[in-house]
Amino acid sequence: MRWMKRQDRNAGPFRPAKLLGWALAMSLLFGLIGAGEYVEDRLRIVRNHINEKPVSGQIVLVAVDEKSLRDVGRWPWPRSRYAQLVEAIEKAKPKKQVHDWLFSERTTAREDKRLEQAFASSGDVTVGYLPRVGPQQGSRTEIGALPEFERHVKLASTGMYYNYANEVWRLPGGARYGSTVIPSMAMALASVEKPTTDEFRVDYSYSPESIPVVSASDVMAGRIPATMLTGKTAVIAPVSNRLGDQWNVPGWGRISGVYIHMIGAETMLDGAPVDFGWIPAFLLAAATLLLTARLGPTTQLAAISATLAVLITAPLVSERSQIFFDITPGMFALLWVAVGIVIEQARRRGLTNVVSGLPNLTALRRSRGERNRPLVVARVINYPQIVSTLTIAQEKALVGQITSRLRVGSEVSTIYQGDEGIFAWTVPSTTAIGHHIEALHALFRSPAKVDRRPFDIAISFGVEIGSGRTLANRLQSALVAADEASSEGLRWKYHDPERLKDVDWRLSLLSQLDDAIDHGQVWVAFQPQLDLRTNLIRGAEALARWTHPEKGPISPVEFVTAAEQSDRIEKLTMFVLDKAVAEAARINREYGDFDMAVNLSARMLTDKSLLSKVKEVLDRHGLDPARLTLELTETAAMASGSGTAPLFGLRDLGVNISIDDYGTGLSTLEYLKKIPAGEIKIDQGFVKSMRDHRSDLVMVQSTIALAHSLGRRVVAEGVETRELLDMLVAMKCEVAQGFVVGRPSSVNDLTKRLLAERKRRVA
Repeated sequence: MRWMKRQDRNAGPFRPAKLLGWALAMSLLFGLIGAGEYVEDRLRIVRNHINEKPVSGQIVLVAVDEKSLRDVGRWPWPRSRYAQLVEAIEKAKPKKQVHDWLFSERTTAREDKRLEQAFASSGDVTVGYLPRVGPQQGSRTEIGALPEFERHVKLASTGMYYNYANEVWRLPGGARYGSTVIPSMAMALASVEKPTTDEFRVDYSYSPESIPVVSASDVMAGRIPATMLTGKTAVIAPVSNRLGDQWNVPGWGRISGVYIHMIGAETMLDGAPVDFGWIPAFLLAAATLLLTARLGPTTQLAAISATLAVLITAPLVSERSQIFFDITPGMFALLWVAVGIVIEQARRRGLTNVVSGLPNLTALRRSRGERNRPLVVARVINYPQIVSTLTIAQEKALVGQITSRLRVGSEVSTIYQGDEGIFAWTVPSTTAIGHHIEALHALFRSPAKVDRRPFDIAISFGVEIGSGRTLANRLQSALVAADEASSEGLRWKYHDPERLKDVDWRLSLLSQLDDAIDHGQVWVAFQPQLDLRTNLIRGAEALARWTHPEKGPISPVEFVTAAEQSDRIEKLTMFVLDKAVAEAARINREYGDFDMAVNLSARMLTDKSLLSKVKEVLDRHGLDPARLTLELTETAAMASGSGTAPLFGLRDLGVNISIDDYGTGLSTLEYLKKIPAGEIKIDQGFVKSMRDHRSDLVMVQSTIALAHSLGRRVVAEGVETRELLDMLVAMKCEVAQGFVVGRPSSVNDLTKRLLAERKRRVA
């Protein structure tokens, strides 16, 4: 199939080989375990009704029905009365008599003798025999006719195979009786000379309603013409509900079991059935899928639909000739692939440009494989003016020419197309980007030709080398750079957020931050943390907030990052620590045990007085060190393992150490071994998307398992939905933090919530 080449979880190629492999493997298992038995039986019932046909009429049922019970008397009849029935049937000169009864018990000697005489005087009589009535202490019990009866009659097995629904789809050909094989009741009715113990499928397209039936009492009273039985096989059996022997006859409801034997006999009279099982349909489906795997999805869906039609209709024809096969495993494989293709097409419609078929910018934003690569954006400045004169087909041809030029060289793999002439791609980090873009720009000096019409293409490029931000943000930055290049008359422009930061503004920001701390503009918000084992608020994280008198709220990302990068984070950290410890001490006194988490930049570990400063704050406010957690941030500064000594000192003091934003940067097992942390805090990026992306889910699960194996507690941040919370509970995560638990708020709001929670516990 023609899909995009780059391997990517969200916008990567559709892998038909993987889909096909799963389909064939699962359908093979489907067939081996008979998982489709119910559906298979329902489909066969439908086909049986479509192919419904009457029986041959050569087998007549002499029914011990409600009328017979009323006329002759309560069952069981005396053996002498049953002998009258045998003799009355014999007078009509049938081909044979087959009695669906087990004459295994003795009555009176006179009555038994009377029935023996009736059997002896009749021509060809068969009676029932029930083999293998359950093993009893290792022995096999069989129920047959009395010895004196067996001297004058033949035996036929009444055993049947039934399934979970008490339905009989197959009958045995016979059963072992001593050293010989006696026929099953169906085989006896069909007069098969050499029965075997092999089973055969019953053809229920024969309508039970077409079987000729006469009442036993009418036969005994001579109320039926002898011609109804002459030369035919008469089967004598119970049909009254009071006598039991009721079975589910597939497609025909619950009726007497003798109908199953009779329909089985009709099946054999029409020729021995052939049952190929599920293998042929599976092979046909597999051949279709393998032969069409490299075709386009539309063609493959058409082939699958045609094969499904064959599988559904072929048995309608073959079963008329007693040829049976199961189709559900083959249908399962075809439907698996068809559904996969339909889902993939629907997904790709949202990730594909409708004109060109190229992946769109949504596909780029969702891409994982492109995340850490330099990003290039090309904007065709006069694209709207050009396409306004073109048809859709011509626009597609224009895009083809543009992308073919952008693909020159080996740097570009996948090109993403946005609206209004935007094209984006990523390149390896080793690419000489300046040379790459200059070469591409030179290719657009010559006009593009669409249907022999030349079009000059004005194009500009923007570059974002990879700042660690999301692809969506990086894409916007690259677009801004491309627009700036166009407005400034440049071929391309480079966007680097770090380079664009104005040094003077950063210094001003930091000096203003110092003043803001001194004048009360900086305050501390508290985001609650939920203990997932008790479902109670167990603590909170202290977060710095800055409300500027003129500019309003300043993003923490902006001022905290600037302070950290300029080594001016200490004042802000100690301010937050002091406020957080003071409030934590008060809450512990008034509401019970409560933990407080404060961010600690790794850059502060070079301060030899850090341990004494933390101890002084704890002592001044009277907070147990065990109630304070310091979350270590900017772990890149710890790469060499230097500067970890203060952490051991803090741990010995009783303070908890937590590794913040685990899963990003240098979060490795080696790093965990260097840091004396009792807690791991999973980065919110993984937690937020673990419901939608398997790789993030695996990351969260493996982190929790690793932390528990090392004896460490786990905090998950970024928990924004109840579903994520339930998933974390199932993974045995200890603590959750996020909007579903509570947003950062003032200490007053936090204490109100704690008070309400305490009242609920008391109630």
